[in-house]
Amino acid sequence: MNRKYSPEMPKRALRMLAETRLEHPTMMAAIRHVAGLLGMSPETLRLWQRRYEVDAGAKPGVTTDAATRIKELDTENAELRKANEILMAASVFSRRSQAVPDRDDPVHRRVPGSFWGRAHLRCP
Repeated sequence: MNRKYSPEMPKRALRMLAETRLEHPTMMAAIRHVAGLLGMSPETLRLWQRRYEVDAGAKPGVTTDAATRIKELDTENAELRKANEILMAASVFSRRSQAVPDRDDPVHRRVPGSFWGRAHLRCP
């Protein structure tokens, strides 16, 4: 069951957890106690605690800010890939650029058998 909590709720729950942690033999026991007082799932509180520890740098993992940035970049990457596919598909139907000469175009190409300069002139 998904429930939306107010933005203050995780802060309040984590503060209560920090205050009652020493009264319990394990962290999970403290989590169960505080979750029962607040009428929420212990798993939700455990996840909030885990996220807080990662964001604080106490435990390894991806911080909330980094995860948000990664999600934004993934979305942007998907949009760019889609745009690239559209452009590639459109380029199949468009004419070649006139800036690129055809291979058979004689402009700026030496005619076979012509002279390169004075050094190649035949003497009589």
